[in-house]
Amino acid sequence: MSDDGTTSTDDARTSEQLVELAKRRGYFFQASGAYGGVGGFYTFGPQGAALKGNVEDAWRERFAVAEGNMEIDAPTIMPEPVFEASGHLDTFDDMLVECPDCGESHRADHVVEDNTEYEDAEGLPIPEVEEIIAEYELVCPACGAGLADQAVETFNLMFATNIGPGDAQPGYLRPETAQGIFVEFPRLKEYARNQLPFGVTQIGRAYRNEISPRRSIIRTREFTQAELELFIDPEDDEPDLSAVTDVDVTLYPASEQEAADGGHVETTIGDAVNDGVLQPWIAYYLGVAREWYASLGVDMDRFRYRQHLAGERSHYASDCWDAEAEIDGNWIEIAGFSDRGAYDLSKHDEYSEDRFTVFQQYDEPRTVERAVVDPDMSYLGPEFGGDAQAVVDALETKAERDRAAFAGESVEIEVDGETHEIPVAKTGFAVEEQTEAGEHIVPHVIEPSFGVDRLVYTVCHHAYREDEVDGEERTYLALEPEVAPTFVGVFPLQSDDELETRARDIVDELRAVGLSVTYDDSGNIGRRYRRQDEIGTPYCVTVDYETVEGSDASGDGRNGAGGDGETLSGTVTLRERDSTAQKRVAIDDLAVTIEALRTGELTFDELDG
Repeated sequence: MSDDGTTSTDDARTSEQLVELAKRRGYFFQASGAYGGVGGFYTFGPQGAALKGNVEDAWRERFAVAEGNMEIDAPTIMPEPVFEASGHLDTFDDMLVECPDCGESHRADHVVEDNTEYEDAEGLPIPEVEEIIAEYELVCPACGAGLADQAVETFNLMFATNIGPGDAQPGYLRPETAQGIFVEFPRLKEYARNQLPFGVTQIGRAYRNEISPRRSIIRTREFTQAELELFIDPEDDEPDLSAVTDVDVTLYPASEQEAADGGHVETTIGDAVNDGVLQPWIAYYLGVAREWYASLGVDMDRFRYRQHLAGERSHYASDCWDAEAEIDGNWIEIAGFSDRGAYDLSKHDEYSEDRFTVFQQYDEPRTVERAVVDPDMSYLGPEFGGDAQAVVDALETKAERDRAAFAGESVEIEVDGETHEIPVAKTGFAVEEQTEAGEHIVPHVIEPSFGVDRLVYTVCHHAYREDEVDGEERTYLALEPEVAPTFVGVFPLQSDDELETRARDIVDELRAVGLSVTYDDSGNIGRRYRRQDEIGTPYCVTVDYETVEGSDASGDGRNGAGGDGETLSGTVTLRERDSTAQKRVAIDDLAVTIEALRTGELTFDELDG
């Protein structure tokens, strides 16, 4: 793949075949097909849902359980004030250009990126995007009409809804799971005993009304995120980098992107921190995520971390790096690692009626200067009536945040959207020395945010293989055991009552130890192998007449639900997906053997037989 984003013919062919395989084998397909389908919405079939669930479980184990973080499940619909505070109402926009002939709407930055040498048009200002469209005489991707004279406008990506009947409260489907964590911070900090740092995770649906969803499940309107919000004291909290110092990473810093001859930087996490390329907290999670992605089967030769340019960073981020995977000859974002600073909690502290701070105890009490007010209620009461207390609250907040505002004869405050001027002499404003045991701080937030759907696509794409077996072309998914939707397939060699009974007994025994098993007796054995290869099933067990003969020699071979409780005996054929090699394995040892293969304690080559 070239850095200019060119898509090769082979890459496009792989993607087309993967999408077809995904539909045929039950991974994912466009939703509501019976009604013509709806762009940007996909259903995960039986195999896809299982793979997606395995990815989510693996993420939960690594980023929640192993890190000692909490997990919550917040609503997907939230009231409008949440998104006023977060800034999404004002800034969560994409650039839209509408075709003058067919009326189709397109993302203007995508039109530019797909047809020019500009790779990151999303970060460009609208006037510059309009100039590029005119300069290159770009046309509508749908009908070919010219777009040069069309205005590029902003389009807010949130889905609006109403909460309740009648004069309902306006709300929105969340565009990210993060806000569900932030708005519950006042309670979550109590669960963390007000001790920083602490992390909160969430896996759930998010919604963005994409202008032009495309490329299967890579860009959709409903998708799953797995997010971690780590709350830290920026003055005192530092990560322990010892576990990731030597992790190799491919970085694409902003400085290299902006340089005429810039390129990827091959380094380690430790060196990147020492060289000032990465800040420590983001570096820690890049190291953890790199090893986690590799364990799921993401091809590390087609993986990098790219730093956001200043113009493309979200409104809340002071720094952000994307984990990117090469797909179809292009780089796609599969995760973002952001330093959100104090933006989110400060905004919710300002807009809401709760406190989004944590009290930090000093080692020793300190004497500090504090601005305070002691308003003259004999003035405020008659002047403001029932709003007098709201005026007092506003004065206290103003004194705490902007003592210089009290330097003149009057101070300006806002109550319920209305501005008032209060004589400073009536506020009782003063600066006093106070002895304090600690202070309330607004924590900063470090956020690793993972796109689960895009990761599922990446894992499948990077696992896609074609080869030839016994003179026939074969397609298979070389999925890692940790994420494979089905771990073992069990077949009777032929349609035979005794073989089928023994095969079903084996299925029951393997499922009893927690393995994901499928039973298949349809078609010849070769076709059954090919079906499981395409699904990505790592191993297949075939029950044949040697199995029956071996079990007959040692008893009836039935167990549990199928007989008198004796252990299954005899041997079966165990076939490995990638090599198609086969070995005989004793049924007595089958469950233990397959579980050891699943966990990596044993390799197929180490098996006897």
